[in-house]
Amino acid sequence: MHSPTFPVVRLPMLETVTLPLLMRVAVPQPRGEPIPDIDAAVDSALAGLKRLDGLSSGARIAIGVGSRGIAHLPRVVARTAAFLKGKGLQPFIVPAMGSHGGGTAEGQAAMLAQLGVSEAAVGAPVGATMEVVEYGRTEQGIPCCLDRNAAEADGVIVIGRVKSHTSFDRPIESGLVKMVAVGLGKVQGAHHVHRLGPRGLSEVLPRIAAISIAHAPFVGGLALVENAHKDFVAVEGVEPENFFEADQRLLKLAKSMLARLPFDRLDALIVEWIGKEISGAGMDYAVTGRTDIRGVPNPPTPLIHKVGVLGVTPESRGNGVGVGMANFITREVAEGLDLMAMYTNSVTAAITEKAFIPIVLPDERDLVRACVKTGWSPDPAEARLCVIRSTLHLNEMLVSPSLYAEVKGRAGVEVLEDSGPIRFSEDGRLLNRLSGRNGPKP
Repeated sequence: MHSPTFPVVRLPMLETVTLPLLMRVAVPQPRGEPIPDIDAAVDSALAGLKRLDGLSSGARIAIGVGSRGIAHLPRVVARTAAFLKGKGLQPFIVPAMGSHGGGTAEGQAAMLAQLGVSEAAVGAPVGATMEVVEYGRTEQGIPCCLDRNAAEADGVIVIGRVKSHTSFDRPIESGLVKMVAVGLGKVQGAHHVHRLGPRGLSEVLPRIAAISIAHAPFVGGLALVENAHKDFVAVEGVEPENFFEADQRLLKLAKSMLARLPFDRLDALIVEWIGKEISGAGMDYAVTGRTDIRGVPNPPTPLIHKVGVLGVTPESRGNGVGVGMANFITREVAEGLDLMAMYTNSVTAAITEKAFIPIVLPDERDLVRACVKTGWSPDPAEARLCVIRSTLHLNEMLVSPSLYAEVKGRAGVEVLEDSGPIRFSEDGRLLNRLSGRNGPKP
């Protein structure tokens, strides 16, 4: 890893900051109708893909798997591989994650393994490469690239979660189409799309995907939609010619299922974990209120004055893209960053701000104090402070009494632990936490 080193900068002014109390509350989030039998749902979805029936026995099928933290990902991939084997086909896994994993084949395979997708776990080998083939160019002159291992297979299936993107609203955001153009486009595909900013995502990405779908051996996609509790509410098999329609239709369902903060304004938000499997930008902008892309306005709410980040998930392998959206991080977080992975991802995406390193403080105690002190509250003891596990996990949160007063009485809001003082260990670690030190669990 290429990690930075920071000095210990202890600010005496933080020693006298009075912190608010914190209480643990349950906050209801959209649930929809969870799918009870995942295996049966995957089998049913794949059984509807007509092009699979036209393949010869022994045909090699590439399964495109990305780096996002899809719920039950190893189970879904394993079931997909088993289904294909049952039809006499030979499945193998290809990483479909653009420039993630440091932009190397080894890094992408390791990232899949960290997410639980390995040959031993899913019953299909992993064929990782950063080589691509080119299928032509868009009207704008942008090359259409696709993972060489996928392009040379007899068939390709992409597994994609349909959800909102981490930048701005448009008819098609994250889903099967993006997996084709960016995920399987590897570093080249990611760079060609992102280097044009919002125009690249809204105009160029769909054209690249359309060219790939027309020329590459796609036989279908597995589109997944999750609710705010990480349950599947949709598992659909989609024919390649229907990728666009399915993404657009399922995006409406996905957005209705998103977890959100129940507050319009915070003095300070403490995020225990950011990561690439949580969001492409480390943190969901609709939760933090921070898009910070030139030419794209931030959403009007929530307005959060200060954001502090306590950790980058192990699954991110040092890629801390998203720390640039925070005001404070700890020295431990800063020195655990892999600058090669983070800078590769950021430069490829042409969005450098998300890789900026904010103010680095010695420990979590100083970070919390700094967030509260600079959060614009007249009385720090009454600060509107919220602690969340991640922007994906909002079913429970720690809130100050001033915030609880806003949601008290709402349907489903429940106090799980009464208010008490914020506590730290002797070495300055926050003890009032929603997760352990090893990252958020599905």
